[in-house]
Parts: sequence; C-alpha cells; structure tokens
Amino acid sequence: FSMRTVLKSLMIAVALAVSAVPEALPAVVTITLALGARELAKRNAIVRRLASAETFGSVTYVCADKTGTLTKGEMEVRRIYANGKFFDMDSLASDNDLPEHDLEAVRLTLEIGCLCSNVVVKGEEARGDPTEVALVLSARRLGLEKPALEGEKPRVYEIPFSSERKRMSTIHRTPDGELVAYVKGAPEIVLERCSHVLLDGQVMPLTDEMRQAILKANEGMASSALRVLAMAYRPLPDGLDDYSEDLVEKDLVFVGLQGMMDPPRPEAKEAVKACERAGMKNVMITGDHKLTAVAIAKELGILKPGGKVLTGAELDAMSDEEFEEIVEDVVVYARVSPIHKLRIVEALKKKGHIVAMTGDGVNDAPALKKADVGVAMGIKGTDVTKEAADVILVDDNYATLVSALIYGRQIYDNIRKYIRFLMSCNFDELVVLGTAALLRFPPPMLAAQILWINLVTDGPPAVALGTDPPEKGVETRPPRDPKAGIFHGMLLFMIVSFLCQALGSLGLFFYGYLVLKDYYLAVTMVFIQAALFELFVVWNCRSETHSVWRMGRRAFENKFFVLADLLCMVLTAALPYIPVLGPALHCVPLEPWQLALAFGVASAGLFIVLPELWMGRKVPGYNK
Repeated sequence: FSMRTVLKSLMIAVALAVSAVPEALPAVVTITLALGARELAKRNAIVRRLASAETFGSVTYVCADKTGTLTKGEMEVRRIYANGKFFDMDSLASDNDLPEHDLEAVRLTLEIGCLCSNVVVKGEEARGDPTEVALVLSARRLGLEKPALEGEKPRVYEIPFSSERKRMSTIHRTPDGELVAYVKGAPEIVLERCSHVLLDGQVMPLTDEMRQAILKANEGMASSALRVLAMAYRPLPDGLDDYSEDLVEKDLVFVGLQGMMDPPRPEAKEAVKACERAGMKNVMITGDHKLTAVAIAKELGILKPGGKVLTGAELDAMSDEEFEEIVEDVVVYARVSPIHKLRIVEALKKKGHIVAMTGDGVNDAPALKKADVGVAMGIKGTDVTKEAADVILVDDNYATLVSALIYGRQIYDNIRKYIRFLMSCNFDELVVLGTAALLRFPPPMLAAQILWINLVTDGPPAVALGTDPPEKGVETRPPRDPKAGIFHGMLLFMIVSFLCQALGSLGLFFYGYLVLKDYYLAVTMVFIQAALFELFVVWNCRSETHSVWRMGRRAFENKFFVLADLLCMVLTAALPYIPVLGPALHCVPLEPWQLALAFGVASAGLFIVLPELWMGRKVPGYNK
C-alpha cells in the first residue's frame, strides 16, 4: 500500500468515526433543555435544574398546597363565634348596638387575634402572613388598631407558631402591670388546653356540653369553606419567669372563633381539569380543618365521589403498609404537617408514581427533595425551600405548575425528535462504505463529504427541532412511562430510514461508477442524495404519529426549522457549482437530470420513511 492510500483510508476512518459518534447530542440536548427552561420562565416557572424539565412529562401525581397555590392566599374574616353566638363580620362593622356581653366577647376575640400575630402595620398597610393580616384587618374594622393595642399591652414573650404545635402564644403586660397570655390556633388543639369559657361576661368552667357546642360551631364554619382559628387567654400568676408552653398554654379561657375565607383562584378550577385531561391526578394538601378542605376540594373539582379524605391524625395512626394500600385513593389531606408530606411522597413513589410536590416552608424541604419534581413558591417560599426545589413558581399559582408540567412533555418530545433524526441518518455511511469495501469498490463517499453532512446537514435542522411547537394532543395524552427508554418505538423507523438512504446511495454510486463510468460524478450524486435524504427525512421526524403530509399548516409553524432546512438544501444542491468549495469536497457539476435523479432518490425520506407506518409507539389520546 502507498502512503497516499493509507492516508486516504485514515481520513475516511476518522470521518466515519465523527459521523457515527453523536458528538452533537449533549450540545443539542442542553440547547433544547435551555430553550425549554427559557419558555417555562416566561410562564412564571423557573427551572433550577435543567434535567428536571424532561421529568415533567412523566409526572402522574401533582400534590399541591391549598393556601396560596390553589387559592388566592388572601384571607378575609367572614364570621365570628363568641358568647355562644355567630356574628357576620359585615354586620358587626355596621352595627354598633350589640348587647354589652356580646360586644365584649367579640372585641376580646378580635384583640387576641390582633395581638397574637407578627404583622407589621405601617399606616394603612399591614404586612405579614395572610392569615394574621386578616386577623389584624378584622380588628381594625371594629376600631382596634394593632399599634395602639401594643402600646397599651406591650409584648413580653412569644411562643411561636409551628406546623407541629398548630398554635401560637404571646405574653403581654396589661396597664395594671399583670401578665396575660393570648393564644390562637387550630380550634381542636386550643380547646384541648381550655378549662374555662367566657360567657355572658363571666369566666365559668368549660363543661362537656359547652365543648361540644364550640366544636359543632367550628364544624359548621369549616363546612362553609371557612378556615377557623380559636382565640383564648389566660391570666398568668405573679412572679412567673418560666414561659414554656407547658406552663403557659394550660387552663386557658376560651373566648371565640374567627372564620376566614381564602377563595379559590379563578384559574385553578380549569387547571385541575387540564391536569386530569393530561392523565395526572390532583391531590390537595392543607393544614386547614377537614371540612374546609372538603368544601374547597369539591368546588375545585378535586374531590369526586369515591375520593378519600385523610387527616394528619388518621395518617399518624396508620402504618406505612396500611397507608400504601389506600394512598392512590386519597385526594385530600387535611390538618397535615410537613412530615406527612414526606410520607405521602414516599408512599406514592413506592407505588411507581412520579410525584410533583409543592411547598413553601423550611420544613417542606425534605419532601421537595424526595419528590421527583420539587416545586417551591416564589413569593412566600423560604430560601431553604427554593434551594431544595427543582422548580420555583414565580406567582405561587397552581395553573402555572400544571402549564409547566404539560409543556415539559414538549421538551422531552423535541429531544426524542433530534435523537430519532440523528440515529436514523448516522449509520448509512458505515453501511455504504462497508459494502463498497467488501465488494472491492472505491469509497462511494469521501472524508470531506462525510464531515460536511455531519456538521452542516445535521446541524441547523437538528438544533431547530428543539424549538418545535407542541404536537397536537400533547395536553390530553397520558404521562409517559418513565421506565420506557429514549428509543422506545423508534427502532423500526430508524432501520427503514438508514436502509433507504444506504440503498439509494449504493444504487446511485453503482450507476455512476459502472454505467456512466465516472467515479467523481458517482461520488457527487451519492453525496447530494445522502445530504438531501437527511434534509427530507427530518420533516418526518417532527411527529410521533403524523408524517409531514398529514401535519398540514402546522408543518410550517416553526419558521426557524423551515428556514434552516431550506437553506441547507439550497446550499447542498448548489455546492458542486461553487468555485473552490465544490472542488475542495471533490464534487463535480451535475447535469440537470443527474441532479433531479439525486433529488428523486433522496425523496424516499419524504414518501417512504413515514412515522405512521414505522413508529411503534402508540399512545392513547395522542394518536389523533
């Protein structure tokens, strides 16, 4: 062998290696994910980890907090229960003729809610937790301003609220120099620590009958979709210097209940329906009373006949095995704490589900970390939660989350499109050159031509696939099987594609080399055909089920793709006629009929390699 032959063989081998190895795959996948993340950011969903974007398409359960996500997060006190009676907040604000004992009980209920809060009041503005802001504003409607109350009864100590305690206490010094503890929290929790009740202006022992009446009032308010908080107080003994919860939060005097409404977001109801159409199951999680949770869940369409509701106490009483048996039937969780979220995620994952979980508090971080897609709230979420999450919702809106999850399917689809195109067209050179070598023919394609196809023909259209709009039906098909590989359903399509391309290349080469007796003419026709075949077949890689002929106008929606493909097509066809560039690639000018022949053979990528014939992936609700 001469050195020239060895060098030529080495160059072809290197070119084949470049062609066969999908070196552009990481770049194209990263670009596709980045473009998807940018689009999601426009939709108010910030993706912190690119890899999680493609996980969206396989999510089967969406577990979302009620307050602020499914609802507006803007609380407003609607009803008050005090002195054994119900009072409508609007009526209270306009009626100044209440009996003395009723007014005393109502005002003390409002005062406790106002002082037992960490709301910051500046002028007319009140900033803080939405629930506490509602309590402060309800007190303002009866003329009780927080700054004035704090000046009269300054705070001495605070036992903060936590999701485990479900209550908060503050200790204040009265104008007489005495200490009093104000307590607010979940009615059943606060009532457990009450031994007396304020009734008709007198503090009297809390009987079982009174306790049941208060719980019945709580249930009645909760069944009307009101979030209910109980208010109680306790005069502290002189000289008490230990403000632990065991000493402070006992023998309390029950005063009243405040029921507030956090109405569902207008767009949340449609988002729930969209989630169901996409084959995902909605689950609502809240710390509110069971009846409140049920009322909101029914209004949103989450709770349907047959759906189960589970409270945190009931969940605690279950073993992991018992919970796993019913977890797929539970759609509403009430009175739960962050630790329960972790159990919910673990149980669903053991059942094989892909779970998206929302959270905003520090204690939600473990559940978000454990979930397949952890979602943090951008407005009320803590830094710890955002750090643990895969996605941050800028507007804390459930509709934004559902939209992002459905759009994530498009991101995964576009990655599959590129891989199908890449694998369908990257092996024909190996078949063509291998067959020619076995038959002792000179190589039908040269190194520079292979590199041109790999870099120029494959490049722009492949990148443009990452910007393709969603396919028809993407929002109604079930989540993809996470166990299915990226090549699922593609194998036959890829085999038919590279066989058509390889047979076309070999046919043109033998015709040019044996019949027309011109090696470089044969090589040029093979090169033009192979490049054009890829530029044709890429149109049929844009859908799992529809060829370009059935896509109609949708085939031209992606202007970047159309421009990139047509530009590459014109450049490739004109290459043999371009001075310097044509000879550098060993291309010779073709007769019009020879160029038409190359086009005709390459058109097999448009007319034969059709996804409806050769794709094996059939998805219900998607093949429409």
